[in-house]
Amino acid sequence: MPSSEPAGPALPLREPHPAAAATIAELGARQLNLYKALANAPDMLDTWLRFAWSLRDDCTTPRVLRELMILRTASVMRADYEWHQHCEMARRAGASDEQIDGIAAWQTSDCYSERERVALMLTDAVLAGHVNDGVQYELARYFSDQERVELVLTAGFYTMVPRVLDALRVPIEDDPPEPGPDS
Repeated sequence: MPSSEPAGPALPLREPHPAAAATIAELGARQLNLYKALANAPDMLDTWLRFAWSLRDDCTTPRVLRELMILRTASVMRADYEWHQHCEMARRAGASDEQIDGIAAWQTSDCYSERERVALMLTDAVLAGHVNDGVQYELARYFSDQERVELVLTAGFYTMVPRVLDALRVPIEDDPPEPGPDS
């Protein structure tokens, strides 16, 4: 009978193909184990990079808002890898230690703005699999149509990320995330 403990990555951690490696370097990112796992399917790695970095760089909503949403998905889904990668990014984007530490109980904390609370409400709804009319109403009160799309895509993508990390058994890097603009 197989052990219940993960034996390591589900796939070999490969170096990304040269064009993907160049893209990662141009983005100012690191060669993360996630990218090395995705490198087993080069076209999927390219697509992942374009979409993930578009969510980082091409949105009009504040980065701190989206980082709080990402940390919420990591907290709810117990995604240690995602939490490890995004704590420092959230700090650099402007999240306080109180916001980061309180994300598990955001509903009862007073350290979040109304817009942040609505974005976290959306995140929880996406995680639960249903965005009800009340959440839609609050989103419309605080965000433009474009911002709503950005937030929905952020919540959806980062709800998927922990499932991919788990299925591929991507290990956390031994070294801490580098301080930089957007690791």
